[in-house]
Amino acid sequence: MAVVARGGRGGGGGAPMGLRSIFSYRIFASAMLSLIFLAALKVLFTTHSYASDSDPDLPTTGNAYIHRTFLALKSDPLKTRLDLIHKQAHDHMMLVNAYAAYARKLKLDNSRQLKLYDELAQNFTELVSKPTYRAALFETDGAVDEEVLRQFEKEVKDKVKLARLLIADAKESYDNQLKIQKLKDTIFAVHEQLLKAKKNGAIASHIAAKSVPKSLHCLAMRLVGERIANPEKYEDEEPKPEFEDPALYHYAIFSENVIAVSVVVNSVVKNAKEPWKHVFHVVTDRMIVTAMKVWFKMRPINGGAHVEVKAIEDFNFLNPSYVPVLRQLESAKLQPLDSKVENATKDVTSAKFTDTKHSTLLAHLKFYLPEMYPNLHRVLLLDDDVVVQKDLTDLWNIDLDGKVNGAVETCFGSFHRYSHYLNFSHPLIGENFSPKACAWAYGMNIFDLDAWRREKCTETYHQWQNLNEDRTLWESGTLPPGLITFYSKTKSLDKSWHVVGLGYNPSISMDEIRNAAVIHFSGSMKPWLDIAINQYKELWTKYVDNDMEFVQMCNFGL
Repeated sequence: MAVVARGGRGGGGGAPMGLRSIFSYRIFASAMLSLIFLAALKVLFTTHSYASDSDPDLPTTGNAYIHRTFLALKSDPLKTRLDLIHKQAHDHMMLVNAYAAYARKLKLDNSRQLKLYDELAQNFTELVSKPTYRAALFETDGAVDEEVLRQFEKEVKDKVKLARLLIADAKESYDNQLKIQKLKDTIFAVHEQLLKAKKNGAIASHIAAKSVPKSLHCLAMRLVGERIANPEKYEDEEPKPEFEDPALYHYAIFSENVIAVSVVVNSVVKNAKEPWKHVFHVVTDRMIVTAMKVWFKMRPINGGAHVEVKAIEDFNFLNPSYVPVLRQLESAKLQPLDSKVENATKDVTSAKFTDTKHSTLLAHLKFYLPEMYPNLHRVLLLDDDVVVQKDLTDLWNIDLDGKVNGAVETCFGSFHRYSHYLNFSHPLIGENFSPKACAWAYGMNIFDLDAWRREKCTETYHQWQNLNEDRTLWESGTLPPGLITFYSKTKSLDKSWHVVGLGYNPSISMDEIRNAAVIHFSGSMKPWLDIAINQYKELWTKYVDNDMEFVQMCNFGL
């Protein structure tokens, strides 16, 4: 009974609950419809209120879109167009004035651009202030005259166009980013031109320096012709005992240039206090040895100095089995022609490895002085592009402190350090040498041959030359292996003994040159070439034997 009773009460109460729910829903729906209706009325009345208002400002609350729609329907479209044109004119006038102000800041008061800016800004002002336009467009209470508006628009557009053109032309003068980019582009273009000019100049200079001038070729041919015409005059003589006398002053000169060697010898002898004590050992190529011998036969050295002329082939130990550079040159000859040309054009300096001066044994003879002259204790090595201006005998008396090589150092600041000549990224170089070590110059070097033999410097040179067969330790030349061979074995001499750079540097002080014992025309502009530096040329030509008939016949132009 209890269960039935609960179920009956529950069933009996269902109908009234449903009616109450339906009634509540209808009340809610009526209330929502009433609210929507009131909101619509509010919008309409609010819109009507703004539409009838004469205030041109648009409302910041309510349905702004409806407000603007009503205003647009009420406004004059020509006035809207006039406002846009007037605003455009005003904006461009402000822009022109801004550029004019910046031009004044840059002190361009007298420039054409500033005058154009001022004139254009004035034109905009005068255009807007024109009585015709003021009366018909800006001060009228009636409708805007469309014809006048069209004319005003045309004039504004013309001036806007002119303003934009003027600003576009001048923009890069005022836009720092554009200026920076333009400068970068200019620097890049100039740098490219400079690199190209340097490369072309280096190649041209290289060709001019390494080609045999016609006058030198003529001299050599005439000397050989003289030997053929008069063989009895130029028979080889027995070696003189002075050639091996260690008590005398011995010089080594390795060259193929007859006139250059004669200048070196003449300059030494003319400035020597005791010329008869000086002995010159000249070594040349077998193609030139006859010409060199004939020259010194025809033009004996004054003062009793002694000259020995030999060919490389006279030294039998100089063969590929002993000399690493000869083996490397032989292997280089086996390379295909295309690869040689490609390697030579990659870098102008790499061409040194294949030109006559640097690729032949003549340039490397300096590493064999103790074996070439076994009875001598000291030898002064002179390049063929030097001129001696003072007596050099004191060099044989300098205490080298047990060192092998006496030379003038060429470093200053970070320049001409070992790092400039050797590849310090290679572990063999980095582990054995200091990149900051000071380099020195070949051209005038006093060698203690006894110390050389004791230190086994030729063996050191061979070791490193073999290691550099692939040219990864240094690229070319004889200075890098010299720096390696005589590392910590070089005595620094006073700089007045040897001044370098007369073949490339036109800024050397003449006082420094006059005070030097030896001046060196190192570089491509040799004094016997047309490309020589003019202010230095006379220092060399005054030692040329111009009285020699073949020099006159070959037109040296000195």
